[in-house]
Amino acid sequence: MPTLPWITPNPPTPGTRAVVMASRFEVRSLADVPRFFARSLAVWRQLRSTPGVLGASLIARPLRRTFWTLSAWESREALNAFAAAEPHRSTMTGLRTTMRESTFTFWDTPVEHLPIPWPDAHARLDAQRAGADAP
Repeated sequence: MPTLPWITPNPPTPGTRAVVMASRFEVRSLADVPRFFARSLAVWRQLRSTPGVLGASLIARPLRRTFWTLSAWESREALNAFAAAEPHRSTMTGLRTTMRESTFTFWDTPVEHLPIPWPDAHARLDAQRAGADAP
């Protein structure tokens, strides 16, 4: 599956900062991929109409059992509200047993730096997984 390109559901206010979250998910087996992917698409639809989201992208590599998300938010509170709302909340708990590994990293950036390039997000996730300081 190709990368779902960066979308901008809510345009940022110039001169402000965004909270960025990048995540990497690896499911335990290829048999888990269809369920994870289907649930991810439901969360993607939720994201497109969520207040406070400034942008998002998704990479799915089903044969590698790996998925990455990248999103930017007006605030950590907006991100937390999204995570606590349906279908995201039940997706998190419902897929927990299928996960082999999950990695998350967060940082702030000026909104003028959006969209975040995927290589930057991958570098931060790799640093997080290695236990090193992010770039």
